[in-house]
Amino acid sequence: MTIMRWDPFRDLLDLQDRMNKLFEESFRRFRSTDLDLAGGFVPAVDIYETDNEIVLKAEIPGVSKEDIKIEVQDGVITLKGEKKVEKEVKEENYHRIERAYGSFQRSFSLPSNVDRDRIKAAYKDGVLEVVLPKKEEAKPREVKIE
Repeated sequence: MTIMRWDPFRDLLDLQDRMNKLFEESFRRFRSTDLDLAGGFVPAVDIYETDNEIVLKAEIPGVSKEDIKIEVQDGVITLKGEKKVEKEVKEENYHRIERAYGSFQRSFSLPSNVDRDRIKAAYKDGVLEVVLPKKEEAKPREVKIE
């Protein structure tokens, strides 16, 4: 029988490893539950600004434009829709399902300088583009000195 020297820090490191595993498992379960509650599908969005407008682009592949709704209310623009599961293949024939499906909703605050009456939207190749024109009085103008 081999005699080993007692190291109190070895026990602490073992305890720390066990606690890390416990937290990782808990957070992994929380994240998957959170995705289930959110519908499992959240479109990625880019928002940028030019001198005349603010542009919002959302990646929504596999969704028809009839399944997308855009609402503007109380200074908030909301994108809603649903990415439906393709029912061509029976569920028991799948080997792996990695793509996310379900309803989605994304909301963004609008700045006060957006002209809500002239908002336009286009959908092409799975990308929704919403153009939010700025009000005329909000645009910078140059004043000439006489």
